[in-house]
This record gives sequence, C-alpha cells and structure tokens, in this order.
Amino acid sequence: MWSDCSRRDSVATFSRYGDSVVGFLFLFCVVAKIAFAPGFASAQAAPSPGTAEATFQDNCAVCHANPATRAPARDSLRSMSPDFIVEALTNGIMKDQGSLLSAAQRLSLAEYLTGRKVGEQPTMAGRCGGTREFSLEGSAFNGWGANPENWRFQAEPGISATQAPRLEVKWAFGVPGVAAMFGQPTIVGGRVFFGAQNGHVYSLDAESGCYFWDYAASAGVRSAITVARLGDKALALFGDRRGHVYALDAATGATVWKVSIADGPAMQITGAPALFEGRLYVPVSAGDDSAAIDPKYECCKGRGAVVALDAATGATVWRTFTIPEAGPTGRNSIGTQLWGPSGVSIWSSPTIDVKRRILYVGTGDNHSAPATDTSDAVLALALETGAVVWLRQLLSGDMGNVACLAADKANCPEPHGPDFDLGASANLIALSDNKRLLTIGQKSGLVFALDPDDKGRIVWRTRVGRGGPLGGVQWGTATDGEAVYAATSDISLKALVIGQPFALDSDAGGGLAALDVATGDRLWIAPPAHACAGRSNCSPAQSAAVTATPEFVLSGSVDGHLRAYARADGRVLWDYDTAKPFVTVNGVASHGGSLDAAGPTVAGGMIFANSGYGLYGGQPGNVLLGFAPRP
Repeated sequence: MWSDCSRRDSVATFSRYGDSVVGFLFLFCVVAKIAFAPGFASAQAAPSPGTAEATFQDNCAVCHANPATRAPARDSLRSMSPDFIVEALTNGIMKDQGSLLSAAQRLSLAEYLTGRKVGEQPTMAGRCGGTREFSLEGSAFNGWGANPENWRFQAEPGISATQAPRLEVKWAFGVPGVAAMFGQPTIVGGRVFFGAQNGHVYSLDAESGCYFWDYAASAGVRSAITVARLGDKALALFGDRRGHVYALDAATGATVWKVSIADGPAMQITGAPALFEGRLYVPVSAGDDSAAIDPKYECCKGRGAVVALDAATGATVWRTFTIPEAGPTGRNSIGTQLWGPSGVSIWSSPTIDVKRRILYVGTGDNHSAPATDTSDAVLALALETGAVVWLRQLLSGDMGNVACLAADKANCPEPHGPDFDLGASANLIALSDNKRLLTIGQKSGLVFALDPDDKGRIVWRTRVGRGGPLGGVQWGTATDGEAVYAATSDISLKALVIGQPFALDSDAGGGLAALDVATGDRLWIAPPAHACAGRSNCSPAQSAAVTATPEFVLSGSVDGHLRAYARADGRVLWDYDTAKPFVTVNGVASHGGSLDAAGPTVAGGMIFANSGYGLYGGQPGNVLLGFAPRP
C-alpha cells in the first residue's frame, strides 16, 4: 500500500513499475539515489572512483541492494545479455535515462553486471528448415483473451482431463539475455508468436519449437500478439514499451507498418491491443510516477488512453484519454511545481461488446492530485468514436506514486490510497436469461460483476483474497460462461531490511476460486500449494492470468509451478515445476523460474507457457515451454 517503507507490505506497491527490468529499474535507480543514497552509502565500502562498481553504486545499487524498491538482485541482472542492457540504455526504453551515462559507462556497466563482453552472444540455432506456407486455419489461441469478450477460454483444447496428468515438456525455446518472460504466446496456423523483454518478437513452429523469424522491435514487448488477415497479408499486431505499435507480415516477420502513439511522459503499451472489424484498439499506460521520487521532479503529467488505429495502415482513427490534460496544482514542500490530474493508466487488453458496439477497459489509480472519478474504474467507450458511454468507479480517491515510499515524500499526494488498480481485463458473459454481466478482478481481492446494459451497475462482488498493491487479482480471470475463475496473488514479505536481499514469504498468498457467474457464489476454492521448501525467493502467490478449458483450468504460480485444476471441483490434476534448467531447441542456455503476468495458452493438443519472472523478488528465467500429453 502507498505507505511508509518500514511497513512489511509497502514494497508491494511497485506492482506496476517493473515489466522490464532494464525499464523501470534503471529509471528508478537513477533518480532514487536522491532519496535513498545517503543512508545506504554509509553502510557500504566506497568503490574506487571511475570503476563500473562505482557507476553501479552511484546509479543502481540503491535499488538492487534495497528490497524497498522491489528491484531484482544482481543474479537476475547477470542473466541478461550485455548487448540488451547497452541497447536499452542507448536506443531502447531507457534511452532518456541512459543519456545520463557516457557510452563507455553504459558498456562497462553492462559487461560488469553480466560478466560477459558485448558482442559475445552466440548466434541462435534452431531455425526451421525448408519452406512452409502460413495459413490462419486450425486450432488457435489468438491475442490476450482468445475472443473479443476476453474469456481466456479454449473450447477445443485437444487435451482432456484424463490426459492432463500425462502432460510433459515436448520442447523448450530459450530467449537470450532476459530475466523475465512476460509476452503471452499466441497460437495461430500452427505457429507460436510471442514478444520478449529483450525487444524481440519470435515466430515458432508449434509442433517442434524451431523458429521461422526473429524480429527486433524498438523496446521490450510485453503485449500478446494478435494475428489476422487484412487485405492480402496475414499481420501480426502488437505494441512495445515505448509506445510503438507494429504490424508485421506474420509469414515472414517483415515490417508492414510501425507508428508511435506516445504523446506524453512515459507512455507505454502494457496490455495487448484488441482487433475488431479492421480497427486496432490500443491501451496506453503512463509510468512517469516513478520519477516522482525526486522532489525536484514536476509530478505528474502522464495519463492513460485508448487509441484506435486503422489496422491496415496504422493511421489514428480516434484517441480518448482517461483524464483531462494535467494543469498546475500548486507546489511541493521544496517549491517544485506540481501537476494534475495524472495516471489512470490502462494496463490490460480491452474487451469488445459486439452487440452494443462498445469497448470496456479497467483503469489504475491517479498519480497526483486531484483524484478523478475515472481512476480504479471500468470505462465503456463507443467503438466508432471513443466517446465515454458510461463509467463505474469501484474505488474513489486512490492516489499514489513512488514518492509515497521514499524518505522524502514531497511528491506524494495526500491522502494516498491503497493502489488497487484494475490490472486485469474484463470478461463479458451472456447469461441464459438473456441478461449479460461484465466480470472483472481487482487488486483489492474483490471480483465484481457489472451490468453492461445498465451503466455498469454492480450486480455482485465477491472477495477471493485479502488484497494489496501486489495482492488480489493481478493479471486476469477466465470464464467458461458458467463460472469465473480467479487466482489470488497476495504476495507478502518476510521482512524489509535495507541492504539485505528481498525475501518473499513462502507461506502467504495464492489460491484459485471458481465463482458462479450469475450470483458470485463460491463454487469451489483450491487452496495454495506449498511447494517452496528449500527454495529462496519463493511464494505460492498466483499472480499470472488464468486460462480455462471445458475440463480443466490452468494457473501458474510464483513458485514456478504450472498446475491444471479440475473444472468441476478444483482438484489438482497436474503439477509441473518449471523452475529448473532446460535443453532448448535453439541452443540458448535456459532456466525456468516464477510464473507471473501472462497466462498459459492452449491449442492443437498442446499447452504453451512462459517461465521466469525475475522481478519483485521472483525467480528469473528465460524459457518458453511447449507441453503435450505422453501417448
């Protein structure tokens, strides 16, 4: 919660800031020294001036040696490639912050942190041989939610509940130089498409894991990819962490178009763009609240938005912001100009209402005063114009930024709130009586059902977790039309000691609930598994998005396990520990770790899942796994 750093649960506040290790963390490290460095440095031996260690201590150590920042330890940074770190600081998501360092400092820092020389990264093996025609036919899990209503449901998985216990790894694909896997795999036409923290997008053969192409975007790609035929080409559509949107030839990986929709501070694309009738609806989030830790920073101006693009050309059709443009609101205690309103990011993929031609999005909190009625809310926008049809706020007055965790809280709005963003996409569900519900989970630990035909009136709300800044429902629920399946995060810490490694509470968090769609009644609750014995930085928290099939429900955990639960009663049918090394089809040394953010996908008798999330104390990893039942 937005509170003093000495509180045990306060560090969880950074749930929104770390989708890219080199993204938020280098930004935060550069500015955080203003607030933290004096106290931290007094406990450290001073490194020799001009060395890479000195650069690290001056610009980064306050985060990576300080659990209050939720930064990964050096082990996570070491798993990255030095080329990726240099590129991110020079031309990528951290270009502005990297400009504070010289080219020589960026290079020496990257090599120092990783223990490898720039340019040493080996050529990736495993390219698919021969020529194979690409078709959109066949089993698919396309985009974030697999349908416009964002059900995250595979009606024909090709895997039954009786086969689930026989699931095993068929192939593993390693992503070079990353510590977190957060680009959910899309399955279309027998291919797997996914983006990665290193800014690359890959197209693989679903059956064997060999790769057809490898595309280098301008920044990390966290959003799921949507594949569709537009004109004479099948396009792969996605966004990156610097606000670029792309259309690639899905067969070859060639760029068809690329546009920037960023027109404000730290605008980025976290959720997957949604495609409907030739338009691409792109959710936009704002991350400038991390810079608010510096009392000299004029907090804050970034704001969320939805941008509608012509999917064939990338031309902007309309743009709707979640709040008005920020204006001056006063000065902080040292005289720095403050701005507001700000924030109200859209972190997740939009949900499309085909019947009423409306788009639904959930929003985050305000980053500065004044609070607005659009924060922590569900917004309904007209597909044709972007006009707000209705809004339903689920929590009012939720304001906060990183300054609320700093010793100097000059930029922290008061009263600051609990940071209960709506980070998950909504599920639009038609009931048997011709009524409809829009269900959505919140970090408060509540799942809501709204009436989309009555201005978002709350029909029911059910608690599935205690909630918190890293608690409740983090990244997404699933539904089969009869039940809503909600996993609980509720990550907790053992302790918070400056200068000591971050330690997750291995006994707190987790669980999966099935709720009756019509009433919100609990049909069953699967308690969290306790699989952390002897494993450091381990938690039973289930933060990743859930995926459902007619017979089983898939949920990944921060402990590294992927589990299949019986749809009828929540029994665990299959449990696979991904936190181990894998031999990969592309020859990249790989290890699994925590499962977080993106959920698993299912198509053509296989399950595809990322493993590794070296953020917020989680276990780093760099592998995509393809599972299939043993004969």
